[in-house]
Amino acid sequence: QVQLVESGGGLVQAGGSLRVSCAASGRTFSSYTLGWFRQSPGKEREFVAAISHSDGTFYADSVKGRFTISRDNAKNTVYLQMNSLKPEDTAVYYCAAVYGWTTYWAGSAYKYWGQGTQVTVSS
Repeated sequence: QVQLVESGGGLVQAGGSLRVSCAASGRTFSSYTLGWFRQSPGKEREFVAAISHSDGTFYADSVKGRFTISRDNAKNTVYLQMNSLKPEDTAVYYCAAVYGWTTYWAGSAYKYWGQGTQVTVSS
């Protein structure tokens, strides 16, 4: 069983930066694919970014070049650095994890989910 706890959300002005973190329990963190998803009111959950157990990174087109996903296996933590934020980035951000490799863009492929952290970007 893996527990995920997000932190670091908040309110930021458009053009600003924010880093959200997700701390995980478990002893095999390095073997997991980790993803970030987001959901805003009235919209479906959407893929944001993912990092594989071999540190391959993948991004949604809407955040490519602005967001960076990274992981620190020694701290069992995955990060999402968000730069040049836009009002349309406003959402609850969730981290997710699954053992091994998966179809990283599909939420249904992940087994474990955090509770989410709110990110609000004001215009």
